[in-house]
Amino acid sequence: MPGRLLITGLSGTLAPHLARTAASAGWEVLGWDRRRIPTDDAVAVAAHLQASRPDAIAHLALGPTAWASGLAEYAARQDLPLLFTSTAMVFHHQPDGPHHPGDERTAQDDYGRFKIVAEDAIRAACPTARIARIGWQIDEVAQGNNMLATLDHWQREQGRIAASRCWIPACSFMPETAMALLGLLQDEAVAGRVVHLDSNAESALSFDHLVAALARRFDRQGWRIEVTEDYRHDQRLLDPQPGRIAALASRLAQKP
Repeated sequence: MPGRLLITGLSGTLAPHLARTAASAGWEVLGWDRRRIPTDDAVAVAAHLQASRPDAIAHLALGPTAWASGLAEYAARQDLPLLFTSTAMVFHHQPDGPHHPGDERTAQDDYGRFKIVAEDAIRAACPTARIARIGWQIDEVAQGNNMLATLDHWQREQGRIAASRCWIPACSFMPETAMALLGLLQDEAVAGRVVHLDSNAESALSFDHLVAALARRFDRQGWRIEVTEDYRHDQRLLDPQPGRIAALASRLAQKP
């Protein structure tokens, strides 16, 4: 199946992992330069897609809903696989989880609501689109929305890391997420489906235990972890077909 794979968001956190994984699997990776092709210009978007002629699209970037719709419409017309990464944040902590693909999306924050609108727009334009909901991503070096980098920042800025024992976060290591995303893109059986990718779905590690495990694994001896009960949420993303992504407990047990 490998051909030309358009990946949006290559200047971000997770997309570069997907690009490396796809390139290793034989894909020719195409990016999207927003300085040359404005995402709010439907004519420019359509022209760029016609010129680049991707064989598949993975939309990981944040951007206008109209851009997402344009990518989806093109994928539908050309009968191409389209993958969109959404988020566990489409679910509020009330009602509590764990959350399933068909559950009502209850987000109350702007980011979660934005992703709900994008999910709906993409599915309306391309009924065969794959929607992958993911949690907080973990990586040793990546910046941006990376749990490890955020924990380092909290320790530097606050002198401690407040970690709730009442929160079971949806989360995964980025390389595993990238591998799972590429698998979804290439799997015709998941066309048109919402899939949950969460390494913590089975392991069910509370945030305080997860932070302690990350401190051991990545030699963060200077972290001062303060266990709290400030946030209560079983945020896990359960899927009817588990096993698409490695379990978090086994991943944490591996050497860096």
